[in-house]
Amino acid sequence: MNYPNELKYSKSHEWIRYEGDVAIIGISDFAQDALGDVVFINLPAPGDEVIAGDSFGDVESVKAVSDLISPVSGTVLAVNDELEDSPELLNQDPYAAWIIKVEGVTQEEELLSADDYEAFCAEEG
Repeated sequence: MNYPNELKYSKSHEWIRYEGDVAIIGISDFAQDALGDVVFINLPAPGDEVIAGDSFGDVESVKAVSDLISPVSGTVLAVNDELEDSPELLNQDPYAAWIIKVEGVTQEEELLSADDYEAFCAEEG
């Protein structure tokens, strides 16, 4: 599994990276591997509010449907429209295939470093 050090991770298997005041969110390598082949993604719309710890969409794979849990509270600035036509990008490169960008972050869940997240995944796996 790949866990880039420059990212932070939630216990619900989302990653987060900040570019200035904007939080960029996706799913981890562990999550895409556990899901299997992703066939559909349900995304919020720009302008929607997200709340830390709450679902902001879901990912459907050949195995199951899993909620996407926001690691932050704020307003959706952008969604990765490419995922609507090509959800398999989450399997191919989960760290390049970001899902949403959030601005006006007011709250952040407890996030894990890459090393702590790797240890957390080892316990779950």
